[in-house]
Amino acid sequence: MRIFAIKKFFSAVVLSTVGATAMHGAVTYNVPAVEGDATGVLQQVIDMAAGCGDAAVINLAPGAEYHVYRTSATPLLRHISNTASAEENFDNGIKYIALNINRASNLTLDGNGAKIVTHGELTTFALEQCEGVTLRNFTLDASDPSVPEFTVVEAEPRHVRVKVTEPSRYEIMPDSTFYWTGEGWRFTEGLAQVYFPDRKITWRYDNPIGRGMKAVEAEPGTVDFYYDSDKPFAAGEIYQMRHTIRNQVCGFINGSRDVRLEGLNLQFIGNFGIVSQNSRDITVSDCRMAPEEGSGRTCAGFADFLQFSGCRGHIEIDNCHFSGAHDDAINVHGTHLRITGQPDERSLRLRYMHNQSYGFNSFEPGDSIEIVNVHTLIGEFAGRVTETKRIDDYEWTVTLDRAVGTFDLEDGRAVENISATPSLRVANSYFTLVPTRGILVTTRRRVEIADNIFDRIPMPAIHISDDARGWYESGPVRDVTIKGNRFVECGSPVICVNPETDRYEGPVHTGIRIIDNEFIMNGGEAIGARGVADVTVSGNKISGRHEAQPVRVDTDR
Repeated sequence: MRIFAIKKFFSAVVLSTVGATAMHGAVTYNVPAVEGDATGVLQQVIDMAAGCGDAAVINLAPGAEYHVYRTSATPLLRHISNTASAEENFDNGIKYIALNINRASNLTLDGNGAKIVTHGELTTFALEQCEGVTLRNFTLDASDPSVPEFTVVEAEPRHVRVKVTEPSRYEIMPDSTFYWTGEGWRFTEGLAQVYFPDRKITWRYDNPIGRGMKAVEAEPGTVDFYYDSDKPFAAGEIYQMRHTIRNQVCGFINGSRDVRLEGLNLQFIGNFGIVSQNSRDITVSDCRMAPEEGSGRTCAGFADFLQFSGCRGHIEIDNCHFSGAHDDAINVHGTHLRITGQPDERSLRLRYMHNQSYGFNSFEPGDSIEIVNVHTLIGEFAGRVTETKRIDDYEWTVTLDRAVGTFDLEDGRAVENISATPSLRVANSYFTLVPTRGILVTTRRRVEIADNIFDRIPMPAIHISDDARGWYESGPVRDVTIKGNRFVECGSPVICVNPETDRYEGPVHTGIRIIDNEFIMNGGEAIGARGVADVTVSGNKISGRHEAQPVRVDTDR
């Protein structure tokens, strides 16, 4: 066993008790509890472990709390898929990263049951250009969750009394305007979602907070709101409110491979989910994304929980619990870039079209690409990338290994990187209390969604889309198995295959098998599919109230 000297971290906090030992080929750093702001201490240990030259394990103290602050985090400009647009981004694209793990190999951060508490809107962790990194066994929560909540305790047509859920904070101005507040943030108007306890669902709803209404504090934590017109409140409803700017993410896995998230208890995920971008081989297992039991909170996520954009290799999600998001639980997709010009016979000028995805390179030399008709979503192989060149945050030029001919660009053509498409397995997991969809998936490699429970998802529980005129999320599926799942009173159609085409020239999606699932219906269709071929539907059990023909598969539109 080798013993490593540990330097002092801060003049205010000397962690002479941090132990670093090398045993069985791995350097181990044991980090005791830190009083106050632990951001700098944790970052310094991460930097030492990442640079030690060996496999490393960082152990947090069992049962300890580590508080991390936006004001102490590492500010870095990062462009992340599906987050704030340039117009929305009041942080100017800066991500305040509490745990910045960069160019690390064979590193494990083991929480040993410890808790990390965030202060302010920040990015809790980033893994960039890493290989073989594991995050495991810690709880994450926020001291000031940016989705505050209250419960309606009394309701009249133009008056409502509410009880604010801890730890949500607020202030009422002299003009009676109500603001939600946190460390470094405040808002009044925004987006709301309602949890209906009697129905066990959440749904997007009009925000009850805003200018023009009168707020009066009845007592600390209890507020009366008065309106000029009737409002459809009911006692017992729980409102979750947020501003709509995805200026930070919970986690960012960028340009990395062989990453594992294991046994994480994610009680608040803000202001977006964990985004894996241009990475490969990601495993998420035994993770719980839900509010702390008994806390009174019903929301755990500002938007999506897990987003995978332009990834490769294999994504494995197993034995996880998803409850209380403000958008989809899982979204796996690529990005269509619109062709805006052809500088020469082998080059294409490409543009990010959706204002929330831009600024990152979607191509590597050697990648294969297809040119896609934006109206039909039918693609043709165009060649392999030999070079990419950034023009600005939105436009890039790619050079191919062959001539591509000319296209009617006014009619609309886009490019998909067909090399940046992962296989996916989602199994043994539970989905509930999301307002949109359980799983969105658009990837042409093998997909298996098996042995999960989807409980009262108000939109399709599983949605296979593909579009090049809206969100520009690509692409077609070629090999999908949906098997052994249980769908309880989900939205219609429960499994939805719907490529966003406005001109039919042939099927977009193929190779779909929906077998041996159980659908407990509350109206509508169990399966709805269009723009498809080679679809197998067999062995499914459908009960409850549903359409006379609960399965609809259209192969000719």
